[in-house]
Parts: sequence; structure tokens; C-alpha cells
Amino acid sequence: MLQTVLDSIVEGLNSGEMVELRGFGSFLLRQSRPRQGRNPKTGEKVQVPAKRIPYFKLGKGLKELINP
Repeated sequence: MLQTVLDSIVEGLNSGEMVELRGFGSFLLRQSRPRQGRNPKTGEKVQVPAKRIPYFKLGKGLKELINP
């Protein structure tokens, strides 16, 4: 059952949607910009491509349970 829920969250994020679980929180994607990074071993400059980063925002109900 848990695997089904996780698969649904991943499927929703892959299609670009925000996935909300009422009282728990919401999952969404943030887009990072391409940037110039550095290889820590060699010090060589490398291009880091843009990517989608999953983000979780805590829901109000869960926040109230944690911080009464």
C-alpha cells in the first residue's frame, strides 16, 4: 500500500503536478538554474546543468501536531 502511494507521488511529480496529502504536506518540484561548478578533486570548472529538485512542504495539521 505504501509503495502504491509513493509511486503515485513520483508519477505526479514526473508529470509536473504538485501532490498534496491533506494534513500531512505537499510535494512539488523546484527548477534549479544551470551554473558553473568546480570539481573538488581537480579544481577544474564544470558546467552543472539545470535540474528539477523535489521539495516537501509540511502541512498545517502535521505542523500543529509537532509544535503544539
